[in-house]
Amino acid sequence: MDSIGLIREFLNDRLGVEPEKVTPQASLADLGVDSLMMLELMFEFEDRFAIKLASDLKTPQTVGEMVSLMDGLIADQKS
Repeated sequence: MDSIGLIREFLNDRLGVEPEKVTPQASLADLGVDSLMMLELMFEFEDRFAIKLASDLKTPQTVGEMVSLMDGLIADQKS
């Protein structure tokens, strides 16, 4: 599963957000993601991709920012 797929699945399972609404330009807050939900999403990401996130990461505001963050960390792990 890729990053946007994980985000779509997570938001659909937890908040009932239709996958087609989870687009790169969509605001995470507008999709119902609060600070607690953001932490849960980050933990899910860590578990799925076996990556440890730094505690000082900038909180993404959009789905696209979240995908970029996740994809960058996955790429760093592979190199």
